[in-house]
Amino acid sequence: MRDQTQLNELATTDRQRSEIHLRFGQAVDLKASVDVSSTGLLAITALVSGILLSTAVLVRSAVREGRRFPGWPR
Repeated sequence: MRDQTQLNELATTDRQRSEIHLRFGQAVDLKASVDVSSTGLLAITALVSGILLSTAVLVRSAVREGRRFPGWPR
């Protein structure tokens, strides 16, 4: 069985970290950082996939309705 030190090392190496610093002229200065585990990254992927798939369904139904009622006010 693994001891607590090995479990802590596994927990810290199982993370993805990223930082960005953007500056637009002198007025805008943006800093952002993210720290995500592998499980969190999988969850984010599932959420984004669901959003993209639902958007495709909405666009398809909107196009279909637009073809059915060509004079419909937009």
